[in-house]
Amino acid sequence: MKVFKSVSTIAIGFVLLLFTGCDLTTNPYNGKSNEQALETEQSLEAATRGNYQIMVGGGGYYYYAKHLFYINEFPGDNVSLSGTTTDPLFYAYNYDHIKNMGNTQNLWRWGYEIVAGANKVIEAIGDGSSTELDQIKGENLFLRALVHFQLVNVFGQPYALNPGELGVPIVNFTGLDQRPARATVSEVYDFIVSDLKEAASLMNVPKNSSYASKEGAYALLSRVYLNMEENQLAIEYANKVINSGRYNLVDTETFKKYFTLLNENNPETIFAIKHTEEDDHGYGNIGSMYLKGDGGVGWGEMYASESYRNLLNQYENDARHAFIEPQYVRDANGDIVTDDNGNPMLHKRNGYPKYYVNKFSYQQGVVSLSSPVVLRLAEMYLIRAEANAKLGNDAQAIQDVNLIRQRAGLSGGELYTTGDLKGHNSVLDVVLEERRLELAFEGHRKYDLLRNNRPIVRNYPGTHLDPGETTQVIQPSNPRVVFFIPQSEMQLNENLVQNQ
Repeated sequence: MKVFKSVSTIAIGFVLLLFTGCDLTTNPYNGKSNEQALETEQSLEAATRGNYQIMVGGGGYYYYAKHLFYINEFPGDNVSLSGTTTDPLFYAYNYDHIKNMGNTQNLWRWGYEIVAGANKVIEAIGDGSSTELDQIKGENLFLRALVHFQLVNVFGQPYALNPGELGVPIVNFTGLDQRPARATVSEVYDFIVSDLKEAASLMNVPKNSSYASKEGAYALLSRVYLNMEENQLAIEYANKVINSGRYNLVDTETFKKYFTLLNENNPETIFAIKHTEEDDHGYGNIGSMYLKGDGGVGWGEMYASESYRNLLNQYENDARHAFIEPQYVRDANGDIVTDDNGNPMLHKRNGYPKYYVNKFSYQQGVVSLSSPVVLRLAEMYLIRAEANAKLGNDAQAIQDVNLIRQRAGLSGGELYTTGDLKGHNSVLDVVLEERRLELAFEGHRKYDLLRNNRPIVRNYPGTHLDPGETTQVIQPSNPRVVFFIPQSEMQLNENLVQNQ
C-alpha cells in the first residue's frame, strides 16, 4: 500500500482543483510539465492508481468514500440516529440541510479532484495506442463517469422525476480558466452513458474488483439505465455482467462475512474502493458511525432502524441478520440479561437501543475497516428484477428475487410465486422490499424510493422526529431530497446556481 500512497501524491500533482480555489500548478516530476510527466505507460498507470487512491482519502474528515456513503444512506429509512452528534451529517439525516456543510464540500471537492486527475490521463492517451493504454484510458473514463453519477445523484433531482432540472457541472477538460455552469440532469446522464460505453469498449484486461473493468462499466450502465427508466437497456447490461462468467454469488455462509473479505478474495464484488490496514482511518472510517468495537474504537451513533429490523425479523433464518449486531446487556459470566418479562435487555444511547451495523467493519480483523462495495453481482439480479417487473415480466422478476432470497438461506414457503406475493400489492413492491433487505446501508434505499416516485416514510424512533410525532414522511417533491451546492463553490464560481 505504500506504493499506492506515493503515487497518490504524484497524481494529486496532476490534479486541478477546479472549484476550490487551491493553487496546484506546481509541476510534478522535478519540474516537468504535466504533459511530460504523463509520457510513459508507467507514469500513466501511477497517475491512475493515484486517482483510485483519492477515493480512499488521506484520513479523517477528508475522505470521499466516507462522505459519499453517509450522504447516500443517512436520508433513507434503514437507519436511526441515536441523539446528537458532532458530525454535521446530522443535517443530512434530519433533512435540515445547510449550505456550508463540510461533508458536501468535501464530497464535491474530492469528487472533482478525481475527475480532474482522470481528465489528465484521458487527454494524454491517443486512440488505439495499445491494449495497455486503452485499458488505462478506459479505467479513467469509468472513474470520471462514476463520480459524475454519484455527484448528480446528491446535488441533482432524480432523473425519473424531472431530468430537465439542474444537475452538476460536466467537467471533461483540464484548463484552469473555465468555470462551468450546472448541466441538466439529463445532460449529465447522457455524458455518463457516453463515457461508460467508451470505457467498456477500451477495457479488455481482466483485473480484480479494486479496479474498473469492462463488466464494471456494464454494471454501472445497468444502474444508470434503471434510473433513466430505460428498463430494457437496464436488463441488457445486467445480463452482460451476469453472463460474463466473471462473478458468482457467494454461498450463504460466506455471505454472512461478505464485507470482511478482501477484494481479491470476493467473487461477487464487481467494484469496491480498496482499503488496507494502512488506510485505517480509525474514527474517520465509514464503520465508525455504525459500530463501536472493543477498545472503544468508533462512535457507534447510527443504528439499524426499527422498520428495517421488523422487516428482517419476518424470517428468522435470513442470513442478513448477520449484518446487525444487537448490543445485549450481559452479566459477569457473559450471559444475556433479561427483563422481568424475559426479554433480552439491550444497551442504549440516549434511550435508543443499540443495533450496530457491521457492513463496514472487521476487514482483516480491524474494527471499522472495510473496502466499501460500489457494485456487486446481487445488485445486477435485482436491477433485472425491477426492470422486468416494470415491463410486466412478473415471472422473471420473481425468479431473480428468489435467487437472492435462496442465497440468504430462505426456502420453501419463504420464497415468492406470482400467485403468492405474501401480502404485497405488486411484483414491484416485492422487488423493492428485497432490494431494501439485500442492499441496506450500501447507499441505495433513498434512490430506490425516489426513482419510483415513492415517499420516504420514517415511522420509527430517532432524532428525525419532531416532539410528539411518530412519523416523518419525505415526499419525492420535497426540495431537500437534494443537497445544497456547497456555499464555498458558489462563491468561487459565479456561473453556479444554488438549489432551492
